Amino acid sequence: MKKYMNKILFLLTFAVLIVGCEKEDIVVINEDFNTTVSLDNNDIILEESNEGQNALTVTWSQPDFGYNAAAEYNVMFDLASGDFSNPETVSAGSALEKSFNTEDLNKVLLNLGAEPGTATQLQVKVDIIMSKQYRKASEASSLTATAYSGVLDLTTPWGVVGSATPNGWGDGPDTPFYKTDAAGVYVAYITMIDGEWKIRKDNDWAVNYGSDANDGTLQEGGGNIPVTAGSYKILFDEENLTYTIEAFSWGLVGSATPNGWDGPDFPLDYDSCSDTWKAVVKLNDGEWKIRQNNDWAVNYGSDGADGNLQAGGGNIPVTLGYYQIIVDFNASTYTIEKTDIYGVVGSGYNDWGATPDFPFTPDYCNEGIYYANNVTLVDGEIKFRVNNDWGVNYGDTGLDGILEEGGDNIPSVAGVYDIMLDFSNPSVPTYTMTKK
Repeated sequence: MKKYMNKILFLLTFAVLIVGCEKEDIVVINEDFNTTVSLDNNDIILEESNEGQNALTVTWSQPDFGYNAAAEYNVMFDLASGDFSNPETVSAGSALEKSFNTEDLNKVLLNLGAEPGTATQLQVKVDIIMSKQYRKASEASSLTATAYSGVLDLTTPWGVVGSATPNGWGDGPDTPFYKTDAAGVYVAYITMIDGEWKIRKDNDWAVNYGSDANDGTLQEGGGNIPVTAGSYKILFDEENLTYTIEAFSWGLVGSATPNGWDGPDFPLDYDSCSDTWKAVVKLNDGEWKIRQNNDWAVNYGSDGADGNLQAGGGNIPVTLGYYQIIVDFNASTYTIEKTDIYGVVGSGYNDWGATPDFPFTPDYCNEGIYYANNVTLVDGEIKFRVNNDWGVNYGDTGLDGILEEGGDNIPSVAGVYDIMLDFSNPSVPTYTMTKK
């Protein structure tokens, strides 16, 4: 009986092996796989007024991998003179096409160094990604595209000067006036101390206006205008030589903000290059809203926390982190995104972090530039770090004005300083410290 049982087990095992062999497929990749790329437009002029509209669709054929494979694709852009060693790359997932809105394609061009308003020759490739070992780029397709700057120019030659202003009677650039929707009417947003102010042109006294009666009318060379400390909005009518001044500020309030629901509110700064209001701020777990003049008479929230603002709308929830908030009152919208905040730390400022670092504010018109103005330092040393943490910090080894990550401490002498960080060239960041 044992003999027959062994024979039966052998036959069963042999049958399983045969079935297994019949079901096993040997997969061999076709290493010549490739794709053909098509563009629905190869001569594109981008315009800011068309933001939100489709500007370019890139499609490509299904590669022949030799079997049914799931690949990922990237669309790569480079200048016609480039070699795709440092392309602008956009993921397309597993789809066989990728569409670009006007603003998305414009960003690609600007990141490649295209000059706004000038036709730029580009190349487009599709990178086929099977795995780390198997990937291949298509042949390049060509197109011509013209970018726009994406930056508003609301500048004017006019500014606010005086003992009440941040830079005094001409000790630095005047606080600027910006264009408004009304021709010849300009606006300045300014925080002043007790003192006096005037209006002048081109940071120079050749043309200046004051008010002899402080009654809203201006006279060339007129008297200084007194003011008490506060944040203000000044409107200047160049044609009629009149002005108005009113208390004015926008800020963030709420359990998530540094000062809670009681304020003072965390200030929003005006960005003239986009006609929006912005802040970089550390928020806690909680909620926030926007209000005017540290008061509830005018406030905005979002009933759906969906980027749309409503007067008196709902609180907006947020989790702990460092954020950039952008508020567009023209469109009644907001965006909130995680960001990094540079700060001043050291024995010359906050005893190496015993209190929060002095935060830098981005120059919203010039990417990579950050300012910390009116920083009171004592004799000691300082460095610059990110998000109040030593994970990323910069010093100056050699004291040559060039920043190095983890570099040496920078000596500080007691005084009040304006400090600028310049990361516009990330490989050689620099800084300046100007004593006031």
